[in-house]
Amino acid sequence: MVTVADHDNTGYIRIPFSLSEKDYELKAYDLSRKISTSPFIPEDTRDRDRLCKDIIMIQAMGLKGRLAHVTSKCAVIGVSGGLDSTLALLVIDRAFDLLGLDKKGILAVTMPCFGTSSRTYNNARALSECIGATLIEIPIKDAIYQHFKDIGQDLNNHDITYENSQARERTQVLMDLANMHKGLMIGPGDMSELVLGWTTYNGDHMSMYGVNSSVPKTLVKLLVEYIANTTDNKKLSGVLTDILDTPVSPELLPLDEGEISQRTEDFVGPYELNDFFMYYVLKYGFTPKKVYHLAKNAFAKTYSNNDILKWLKVFYKRFFSQQYKRSCLPDGPKISDISISPRGNLLMPSDGKADLWLEQLDMITE
Repeated sequence: MVTVADHDNTGYIRIPFSLSEKDYELKAYDLSRKISTSPFIPEDTRDRDRLCKDIIMIQAMGLKGRLAHVTSKCAVIGVSGGLDSTLALLVIDRAFDLLGLDKKGILAVTMPCFGTSSRTYNNARALSECIGATLIEIPIKDAIYQHFKDIGQDLNNHDITYENSQARERTQVLMDLANMHKGLMIGPGDMSELVLGWTTYNGDHMSMYGVNSSVPKTLVKLLVEYIANTTDNKKLSGVLTDILDTPVSPELLPLDEGEISQRTEDFVGPYELNDFFMYYVLKYGFTPKKVYHLAKNAFAKTYSNNDILKWLKVFYKRFFSQQYKRSCLPDGPKISDISISPRGNLLMPSDGKADLWLEQLDMITE
């Protein structure tokens, strides 16, 4: 029984109680409140729409300011038919509207190679045409063949060199086109990919301005969906809807009977889980054990406890091991109080170890 002691000379009331370690383990995370599976996304539809409008405007205004600062009327973007480059292109479109620039100054470049599917290729072309950008197609297979010959890479060895060579070749093409046209090469990489290090160093990792660098993947999807649902351009809406239904993939490995063979979430885990982890790690600095129990509560009907624990360990391993990529990120607009910019928001050593965090997760038994 709890009793209330008299006021002591400090002015506080002391309430003695006892709680066994067993009781703590059983009750400490027995939550009665609902934990949202999408902490970056408001539940109310009106709040979501308002958030989408604000984020797109912040992104567009950031790019508008950078283009005006360097007096450029050209933006170069690699279009893959995936979510990130789609949002980046839509933001460029909005920035050009704000500046009153001719949309022909948007150079939308598609660079098909070994893993490019007809679905993403056609969507990239259709999207570019919908907004009136200048579409440029530069197949990079021959350049990659020559590069493999130069460095002694076996074409049949589908290792990390095989994949990253394509990403770096595309970045070189885009950078040089930007120089040629006195423009800026715009990076599409989102915050979730950067937190996980799912990006090729000096490939898609690098740009002259990264419009999506503060936007997590779940928000990228929401923003594209919002534009698909609100645009008056029916063709654009149809293209965006198909892009939303396309599996997330870097498309760097050969196709499997014409279909995408490489699915990102098979390697790094579901993005809805990773964004959930990222939110509570970066915004609140919660311990691994607390993040796990919150996720277990939020995703009780979606993922098993073992799957949540598995992907949380992957998150921490990648978050620490990939910091060196985040230590030299391009500029980009900040859309919320959560950011991984090395210029003030995430001051983290590139060689930090995840051992202490993983040890806490290793103590959890399910």
